[in-house]
Amino acid sequence: MAGLGRLQQPTILVARRGGALARRAPADIRTTTLAPIGEFDLHAAWRLRRLVLATTPDVVHVHDPGGVALMALALTIGPALNPRPLVVASRRVDFHLKRHPFSRWKYGHVDVFVAVSGVIRDMLIEDGIPADRIEVVHEGANVRAIDSATPVDVREAFSLPSEALVVGNVAALVPHKGQKDLIDAAATVVQQVPHARVVILGEGPLRPALEAQVAALGLERHVLLPGFRGDVLGLQKTFDVFVMSSLTEGMGTAMLDAMACGSAIVGTRAGGIPEAVIHEEAGLLVPPHDPPAMAAAIVRLLGDASLRSALGAGARRRMESTFHADQMVAQTLDVYTRRVRRR
Repeated sequence: MAGLGRLQQPTILVARRGGALARRAPADIRTTTLAPIGEFDLHAAWRLRRLVLATTPDVVHVHDPGGVALMALALTIGPALNPRPLVVASRRVDFHLKRHPFSRWKYGHVDVFVAVSGVIRDMLIEDGIPADRIEVVHEGANVRAIDSATPVDVREAFSLPSEALVVGNVAALVPHKGQKDLIDAAATVVQQVPHARVVILGEGPLRPALEAQVAALGLERHVLLPGFRGDVLGLQKTFDVFVMSSLTEGMGTAMLDAMACGSAIVGTRAGGIPEAVIHEEAGLLVPPHDPPAMAAAIVRLLGDASLRSALGAGARRRMESTFHADQMVAQTLDVYTRRVRRR
């Protein structure tokens, strides 16, 4: 939204009342809040319809399945809108669309899908979405915010030894993010690099199981699960290695942030990760769900400071060339312009 504002594009943000997006919305962006109860909330859809009628936007861009459902309802609970806005839906997760009738109905109202990776585009095509209704716009890192973030020494923050080499992961604690594999890999890593430490930042339902796994492997001194941190960008700046351990992944914004920080990356060949991380140029890639391969890649990087530095610099160049937020904004605006003109 802020990027579109810098390009002199008037915008209105519709966010969930009380949610993080509404709280963090810039003061100079007009914001309206809704409180939908589920995907079939007629009252919320009516309010959205009234907003569209009052403002006649050229484009309505929805960013999650609930938003798609709400916009579909807004389009259908009254006479046809004239003019009807172009409905754009972002798709960031590499999960297939549901195949039940309600899912087909709501996604049938989307004019253009914006996929954050080629892998997601291909999945949408497999799900029956025509290729000419899909555009690929890679996710982008907010370089200005990352560069301005104050570094936070991860060793001081968590009372780690000054000589510790820190392997970081930032993600929700859910099965598809693969932290179980990272902890299994850590058991091998610390045998070869005893002063290595693994810091997994994030929160989620898998926390008890991961904590139990750490205890069962005797890794309490070596693997930390500090939960959610507001200073995550500052902490990422002081990781020695960043690991994206996902089993499935649309692209991975935390990984892009790490690339912008100049971190050496170990990533799985899952989803859109290989589109961002070029093996041996911007990081090292390993098969998903393969802790021995992950451990070998981590040990290799921890043991070679020159390689870490070279791959970290390569990650930063790769991010700046293809995954910069300014490029994402410009490409998204290009999608809007071309598609509106085509209609």
